[in-house]
Amino acid sequence: MNTTPRLLDGFTVEINRVIYDPLLERPLGKPHAFVYFITIHNNSDQALTVKGRKWVVREEGGHVTVLEGEGVVGEFPYLLPGEHFSYNSYHVTAGPAVAQGAYLAVTDEREAVMALIPEFELVPRGYFD
Repeated sequence: MNTTPRLLDGFTVEINRVIYDPLLERPLGKPHAFVYFITIHNNSDQALTVKGRKWVVREEGGHVTVLEGEGVVGEFPYLLPGEHFSYNSYHVTAGPAVAQGAYLAVTDEREAVMALIPEFELVPRGYFD
């Protein structure tokens, strides 16, 4: 199995919406919570299983948080060509930030591939912006 992932044409990520939600539970020192809605698209010609993700959150003051984990919200979506997987989750920050990253997957041929998560802003605003 190839363990160095390559970008796979057609395996893409769409940031559908980001909502500032001051009502979500958050730890001390991280008073801002953001719910994000994402769709992972497989418009390639290969079936794949999403195995994990890596997020990098860069806060305005220079603090960087790297989050890595298996699956996506507890699942390992299997996507045939033309299929997609949508979900929502959240990040908490101390202040304004930007987030980006990648989803890692394996094709049926056991090739490691990835899709980049486009950078998006986490900026405190009104709840229903």
